Amino acid sequence: MLDFEKPLFEIKNKIESLKESQEKNEVDLQEEIDMLEASLERETKKIYTNLKPWDRVQIARLQERPTTLDYIPYVFDSFIELHGDRNFRDDPAMIGGIGYLNGKAVTLIGQQRGKDTKDNIYRNFGMAHPEGYRKALRLMKQAEKFKRPIFTFIDTKGAYPGKAAEERGQSESIATNLIKMASLKVPVIAIVIGEGGSGGALGIGIANRVLILENSTYSVISPEGAATLLWKDSNLAQIAAETMKITANDLKGLEIVDEVIKEPHGGAHKDVELQAQTIKDVFIHHLNDLEDLSPQDLVHNRFNKFRQIGSVVE
Repeated sequence: MLDFEKPLFEIKNKIESLKESQEKNEVDLQEEIDMLEASLERETKKIYTNLKPWDRVQIARLQERPTTLDYIPYVFDSFIELHGDRNFRDDPAMIGGIGYLNGKAVTLIGQQRGKDTKDNIYRNFGMAHPEGYRKALRLMKQAEKFKRPIFTFIDTKGAYPGKAAEERGQSESIATNLIKMASLKVPVIAIVIGEGGSGGALGIGIANRVLILENSTYSVISPEGAATLLWKDSNLAQIAAETMKITANDLKGLEIVDEVIKEPHGGAHKDVELQAQTIKDVFIHHLNDLEDLSPQDLVHNRFNKFRQIGSVVE
C-alpha cells in the first residue's frame, strides 16, 4: 500500500467488515455496502487522475509492477530467448531473443528486474553489466542482418556502477550501443515500462518511436540522486521529482517520448493482460507506420528525432 492509497484501503476495509457482519449476523446491510462501493469508485477515480510526480515514481518502483518477461507472453505470439555476448558471459539483467508479433518475426530486448529477493539478486535488480549491453547489441545486429524489427523494454534504475563493470568497459559498451543503434536500418521501437534511469536506459533506447506507460518515469538521474546533488539531501527527492519533469505526460510535452500508454487505475500490475494488450495494439500501430519507410529513411527518422529534442530560447 502506497501512502496516497490509504483512503482507498480504509474504505475497502469498511466494505469487507460490513460484508462479514451481514453474513455473520444475517442482517441486511446492502444499502450501506452499495454506498461505500460508490464512494470507493469516486475516490479511486479522483486519486488516480490527480497523481503527483512522486506518486508515479512510487508506482513505477512497485515490486509487483510487470516486468519484460511478464509482458512478452501476452504481447508476442512466441519467444525464443538467446543468451550471451560471445565475449564474457550471459547477463540475466538483460534478456533478449526472437519472437513473433502477429505472425511477423521480431527481435525483443529488455531489462529484467527480479520478482523477489532471490530473483533480484540473480537479475542484479535490473542493472545490466557491460556484457548485457553487448548482448543487446549482438541481437540488434542479428536483427538488422535478417531484417527483423526491434522492440526494447526499458526498466532499470541505471547500468550497474560496480568496479568489475567499470573494469570491463561499462561506459564504452553503452556509448557503442548509442552509436550503433543510431544507424540501424530496421524499425526500432522502445517502451519504458517502469523506471528508465540514466545511460543504463538509453543504452537500449535509441529508437524511431519511444513509448512510455502512464506511471513510468524516464530521467538522467533518480529523484534521490538529483536531490543529493542539488541540495545535499536525498530526503528532498519528492521535491526533485516535481521539478525534474520525469513523468510520462511531462516527457510527452517535451517531445522526448512519442506516446503515453494508459494504465488501469492503480497501475499496470492491476491487470497485466489488459495492459499487455494495449501495448500490443500500440506496437502494431507504430510498426505499420515505420514499415513504410526505407532503411535510409529509418536512420534519418531516428537521427532527426533525437536531434530535435529540446528547445533553445534566445
